[in-house]
Amino acid sequence: MAAALQQSPITIKSRSSPSPQFTPPKTHTLSFSGGLRIPKLTLAVKSRRRGGARMSDSVASSYATALADVANSNGTLDATAADLEKISNLFSEEAVYRYFTNPTVPVESKNELVDSYTKEANLQPHISNFLNVLIDMKRIDQIKEIMEEFEVVYNKITETELAIVTSVVKLDAQHLAQIAKGVQKLTGAKNVRIKTALNESLVAGFTIRYGNGGSKLIDMSVRKQLEDIAETLEVGDLQLV
Repeated sequence: MAAALQQSPITIKSRSSPSPQFTPPKTHTLSFSGGLRIPKLTLAVKSRRRGGARMSDSVASSYATALADVANSNGTLDATAADLEKISNLFSEEAVYRYFTNPTVPVESKNELVDSYTKEANLQPHISNFLNVLIDMKRIDQIKEIMEEFEVVYNKITETELAIVTSVVKLDAQHLAQIAKGVQKLTGAKNVRIKTALNESLVAGFTIRYGNGGSKLIDMSVRKQLEDIAETLEVGDLQLV
């Protein structure tokens, strides 16, 4: 399998037999919000770089495309995207990420923990297999980049435009629906997916980023209006008091 995965395109195959149930030690454990319990680490390990940004992007894109192809071929593309949201939340916890990228932790222990978590979270079998492939190939350190690339591939396959809406306070569903319709009209996309973020420095209003890599910006914030006024009057920063 290792030899095959080193070639392009990447092929993901189901494991011949499930890994035995993993029971973490009852002592020296850390608990996480996702329900995962991993052995406590006592050794600090510095992160390692694997090539430049272009190589990392290429590797992440290759793995993401392979996963999307598997999901699309078996009709589980949407379910796979939902599963990856759970994985994203899991690996957003620094202790979890450090555990899986720690080279001193045996590969078998990581594999067993992945199998245990994916069963507990009721994730699809090919998600467990995919994570184990990343571990075996020493690519698990790129899991965040791979999930970002998967979203790009998913959006392309489903003709979905991603729009990131940033506001001071959480917007209600009605406003977000109106924004989605506006972005759909601007882009002609079949579907629009909204992600939200909060930023108090906007003062009021909101911003919308969309397009390839968020290259396009619609700024309807009060902060932008203040900046425009300051520029017109040729004065310094204006602030509300």
